[in-house]
Amino acid sequence: MSSFLKPVLYSYFRSSCSWRVRIALALKGIEYDQAPVNLIKDGGQQLSDDYGTLNPMRQVPAITIDGITLSQSLAIIQYLDETRPTPRLLPDDPKKRAQVRMISDVIAAGIQPLQVNNLAVLQKVGDDKKLEWAQHFIIKGFNALEKILQQTAGQYCVGDEISMADLCLVPQVYNAERFKVDLKPYPTITRINITLIELDAFKVSHPSYQPDTPPGL
Repeated sequence: MSSFLKPVLYSYFRSSCSWRVRIALALKGIEYDQAPVNLIKDGGQQLSDDYGTLNPMRQVPAITIDGITLSQSLAIIQYLDETRPTPRLLPDDPKKRAQVRMISDVIAAGIQPLQVNNLAVLQKVGDDKKLEWAQHFIIKGFNALEKILQQTAGQYCVGDEISMADLCLVPQVYNAERFKVDLKPYPTITRINITLIELDAFKVSHPSYQPDTPPGL
């Protein structure tokens, strides 16, 4: 019976990792409920015992789906792609599939964990250093990412089909803009992002339109 229940996504409106999964769910037309986890309120709701039981890493997102609980955004997206394969987010071609995973890892493992919108990092860096810290690691990552995309991109990150790499790119560009990174040196990143943010799945998944988005944002 549990496998037929509507999925529940535990997320935070501004979380890059949560946003990736919201885009995947929207692209695949999967109906789901959201259970907001406020990373700031009450010292961080992700630190509660109840949420720690659900996700021992005490991060977002987590999702209950098909009778199991999954965490880590890329693992969730790949599970969705394997169980609900339309539209494909990882290409059938092994070379393109490897490129998609490479780009996704550059963002998800190489940039995002080190920038200050990751609250665990922010607590260590301190408010007076957060802008400098964020810009340093985003710029370092974007310098590499721009060169990679110049080799792999068509209309999107890898060729002309939307992939998991694109789901990682858009939230990361949003964070770069939040931290006032100059995007002029990154024309390929900018072009792909402009194309993607006009698509419905990316619009409805945007942090501005989530049930836990604070008024005025």
